[in-house]
Amino acid sequence: MENVFKRDIARHLIQAVEAAYKDRFEDIAAFFKVEPEKLEDFLYGKIERPRDHKMGDFAFPAFFLAGVLKEKPPVIAANIAEKLEVSGYSITGPYINFTVTVPDLAKEVLPGIHREGNAYGSQKVGQEKNIVIDFSSPNIAKPFGVGHLRSTALGNSLYRLYHKLGYNTIGINHLGDWGTQFGKMIVAFQKWGDEAELKKKPIDTLFDLYVRFHSEEEENPALGDEARTAFKGLEEGDKEATALWNLFKEYSLEEFQRIYDTLGVRFDHYTGESFYNDKTEPAVNRLKEAGLAVESEGALVVKLDDFDMTPCLLKKADGATLYATRDLAGIFFRHEQFHFDKAIYVVGSAQREHFKQVFKVVELLGEDYADRLVHVEFGWIRFKDQAMSTRKGNIVFLDDVINTAVEKATQIIKSKNPNLPDLDKTARTVALGAIIFADLGVKKHKDVNFSWEEVLNFEGETGPYLQYTHARLSALLRKFGGSVKPDVDFDQYESFEEKELLLQLYRFGQVVESAAKKYEPSMMAEYLLELAAVFNRFYQRKDAEGRLIKIISDDEKATRARMLLIAAVQTVLKEGLYLLGIEAPEEM
Repeated sequence: MENVFKRDIARHLIQAVEAAYKDRFEDIAAFFKVEPEKLEDFLYGKIERPRDHKMGDFAFPAFFLAGVLKEKPPVIAANIAEKLEVSGYSITGPYINFTVTVPDLAKEVLPGIHREGNAYGSQKVGQEKNIVIDFSSPNIAKPFGVGHLRSTALGNSLYRLYHKLGYNTIGINHLGDWGTQFGKMIVAFQKWGDEAELKKKPIDTLFDLYVRFHSEEEENPALGDEARTAFKGLEEGDKEATALWNLFKEYSLEEFQRIYDTLGVRFDHYTGESFYNDKTEPAVNRLKEAGLAVESEGALVVKLDDFDMTPCLLKKADGATLYATRDLAGIFFRHEQFHFDKAIYVVGSAQREHFKQVFKVVELLGEDYADRLVHVEFGWIRFKDQAMSTRKGNIVFLDDVINTAVEKATQIIKSKNPNLPDLDKTARTVALGAIIFADLGVKKHKDVNFSWEEVLNFEGETGPYLQYTHARLSALLRKFGGSVKPDVDFDQYESFEEKELLLQLYRFGQVVESAAKKYEPSMMAEYLLELAAVFNRFYQRKDAEGRLIKIISDDEKATRARMLLIAAVQTVLKEGLYLLGIEAPEEM
């Protein structure tokens, strides 16, 4: 996203550089392999925020020019500064620091936020481009555990971030609805299942059967052979196996949809693994025709020895297909169907090697979109430092986590505001915000260690803290009561706290872009925490006599200016929370 102030600085800098080093101007361009007319863009990219904000708002580091100009960096900075035709700059060693006035900053930022509302920070970089995002992807016939939350929350946030950048985002839920595990479920239900119990408590019943199968299999390994036979029958269209599989899938989808509605998550397509059953053979044939698929010990593989990878297994010796086969078929289908600019797979880090193999096969096939396939991997969610496993039966159900969070949030809100209208609804909003932020507030490659004391803290770096800040902003707007208008006296903005807040608001669009491009919603989470912290410093500032400076006062000009700033912070905070998949309550 273009930074107006950086662009203006770059324009003055290029004029000063040319004036100071006229005879060397082409040498500078050649040294950095940049065309002379593009040097302004090059310098624009070098402008940064000073580490010490007291030095200024933007800084140009002249030391990177020392290699071509053969002068000491402070001398270069002084020579360039001497030719600058702009005010508001200073020199600190090799840095030329630039300062933007608070009124100028306010004029640039606040009318735009007032005019654009929730669209502020939106861009058109993705216009007429499709991005496919594969996320959540739970296995049917199993409960939706808290372990599924990371893929769901990350994918949902990326979906919203890319949409904010103007892309046509296509969300796909690649359901785990095929594979040997369904042979296990079929065998388990045939041996120990009860139809009445299944109808009454479908997911709990299926989960108990799954856990029991693995427990019984340890004592009776022959059950594994029965499961493989049952799945083979499912692949071949056995009526009983197919009927049970459809029943498991129907109950599971109902349960998943309830959870997605609770989380505010939507998908454009539910195309699980079974969707690609009739597409795997054509995919395998493409690889055979390209000379990539070969037999190895009775199985069909793509050898990847030259890339220090194990072979990509396409078919087992018995002819059964695997995850890789279906993922390859999925990639071919999605590109043909959506002509994607990029295809993103939000799947845990345990599948890193799998996606390396699959993407490498697409590359070897010569597809020009191979480098636009992205695996966004992430760590585990843990309780008490223990990973969860469905197979062992110690999975933590997401429903249980949500219900516990709601219960705890209700207690906290009652203690703070017992007369709050719609307390139950607000408690649920806060609970969900706490859970989602606990996930997205951590960099994706790290594990999340879930702690209720930290997650539901209204004063720490949490979702409830941000929601509470939004409620405080909303309360100020209600108290003001009037219409917030952009035609204020911009000279009313003069304090350090106001400038901090304006600079933070100004950064919003850049953070949206960076968070999307780096597949890192935690960058938005960090930004919102900083925005809330800066606002609270502004809210609590005092005058020279130590008295609190009121936002709403008898000074009409100052009040109108401050309320425009308050409304802007509320707009950006609410939109930022939305991009994380979190609701912003008006009262708490």
